[in-house]
Amino acid sequence: MFDLARSGGTGELAANTAAGLPANLTNDKGDTLLILAAYHNHPDTVAALLESGADPDRVNDRGQTALSAAVFRQNPDTVRALLKAGADPGAGKPTAVETAAFFDLPEMAALLRGE
Repeated sequence: MFDLARSGGTGELAANTAAGLPANLTNDKGDTLLILAAYHNHPDTVAALLESGADPDRVNDRGQTALSAAVFRQNPDTVRALLKAGADPGAGKPTAVETAAFFDLPEMAALLRGE
């Protein structure tokens, strides 16, 4: 399932979550399917996981969220989807806001501010 999240296997993941796979399933590093899909730039997979009930503010073992991963990877579609689902730009460590500032990502910072 984690490879499907990394590769953008939206249909298969959606079918599995519909069949009972936990949307917040985590690997041995605490990465959720949502965090992996966000990091690997798969906005359709992110949207499907959110629709299946994935928690947008769940943190991995390093304190990172899907939103901070999407900001780091500079994917505006994924950032917008996560924000629309209620992701908190101040959640995790580093937060998405801190990530945008540290890596000097003004477009991402503007999205997080709702601009």
